[in-house]
Amino acid sequence: MANSRNDEVIDEAVGEKSINRLEFRGGVFAATVPLIFFIVWAITLSVTKLVTEEALVLGMVIGVAIGLFLCKSKWADYAQALISGMAQPIGVIAVIAWFWAGMFAKLLSAGGLVDGLIWFGFQTGLEGGAFVGVTFMLSALFATAVGTGYGTVAAFGILMYPAGVILGADPVLMLAAILSGAVFGDNLAPVSDTTIVSATTQEADVPGVVRSRFKYSITAAIPALILFVILGDGGNAQNTEAMARLQEQVSPHGLLLLIPFALVLYLALSGHHLLTSLTWGIVASIVFIIISGTPFTEIIHIYKDEAGNAVVEGALMSGIGGYFNMAILILFILAAAHLMEVAGTMDKIRDFFLGIIKGVVKRAELSMYGIVAFLNVFITINTAAEIAAAPFVRKLGKEMNIHPYRRANFLDTVTSSLGYIFPWSAGVLLAWATIKGAAKEYENMPVVSPAEVFPYVFQGWGLLIVMLIAALTGWGLRYSGKNGEEVKPKDYENK
Repeated sequence: MANSRNDEVIDEAVGEKSINRLEFRGGVFAATVPLIFFIVWAITLSVTKLVTEEALVLGMVIGVAIGLFLCKSKWADYAQALISGMAQPIGVIAVIAWFWAGMFAKLLSAGGLVDGLIWFGFQTGLEGGAFVGVTFMLSALFATAVGTGYGTVAAFGILMYPAGVILGADPVLMLAAILSGAVFGDNLAPVSDTTIVSATTQEADVPGVVRSRFKYSITAAIPALILFVILGDGGNAQNTEAMARLQEQVSPHGLLLLIPFALVLYLALSGHHLLTSLTWGIVASIVFIIISGTPFTEIIHIYKDEAGNAVVEGALMSGIGGYFNMAILILFILAAAHLMEVAGTMDKIRDFFLGIIKGVVKRAELSMYGIVAFLNVFITINTAAEIAAAPFVRKLGKEMNIHPYRRANFLDTVTSSLGYIFPWSAGVLLAWATIKGAAKEYENMPVVSPAEVFPYVFQGWGLLIVMLIAALTGWGLRYSGKNGEEVKPKDYENK
């Protein structure tokens, strides 16, 4: 049976007062079978280059069906658990963020911002690895401002990825730079859901948590930026004649769309909600597109085709429509992850780590690191993974009187990193789906598979290394005093 606090977390996540526990043939870890099947399915499709959004959804559906046959409890309870998992606000928030960010990015693209960026690259020589480095910094800034890595991936995959590839950047490193920027922002943004969840579940204030984790974020970001600049040059596959024609075709007019982009950054950094910031950005983008003389049909076009069928096209529609399959997939992943909670799998994991601490602080921190990483293997939506891991981190940390800031940092940095590294994670799959859609508008534009980008998300890997070193060496370790204040290890040990 789960402890009372775990039950409270489940209740808060799905808005229910009670949930029937599920029993599976093979024990509590059989509840992981749906997600394990999906992970194997996704990796296989990615390696064989047969991955499609529909195929990923099919794999998740098959995994859930297998779980049904393994369930010893009433199938009605299994079905209810799936529905409860899908109904969690986490998934709904993510989907809405994608839709808004997708519309905003498509409008910027329709207004010619990509052409403007390519023109700027030609004029300044900002090409290859330098463009990859700038992409990392801009995506990190954008993610920190708007507070959503998913929204950043959606926007920058449409805008910066094609521009960078055309300007000679390595496609894999371009995508990795976008994902790394999303990691940076998700981890550090005060308005990020992962930042808020990590702080509140560990009984800490958000501003204090952000200040305490900046040193970890920047320590990972500096070498990541250097690596992107050094390794990001993919060579220019186009011949000189083709490049000359491209230089004649692009113009600086689209750079005016940087104004709505800057507006979104300003509003977000001023504390406005993500949807508020993006809505004003969408409105401003439409105004600039109309002023530039671009046909309104580029924004939205409703008509009947030759067969008499209604058709809706334009930037607004494509910005939303590009994420329908991903929205379905994410809801299924949330549902499958929820099975682990109601089956008691999480409790077994918690008990295992509690058993190996034995009063040693280093073991407690390594256990927090390990349990968050383990859960992120299965729960590939970062906020959902944080909510699942939060009670365990709080329990392990409180056992050793580790300060809430420190606990929140272990919870958030590991989650924010792995959410954009694993080929089957929501962040990487979203990025792949985004650049796949963007590539259709450009001839011979390569599409990077989720498995290819895995080793190069330098900010994610850097944060994981930094936090592992912090756990092993005690760098940044603080304890809680009698009144909740931070106490340095030496002062704590002398008491």
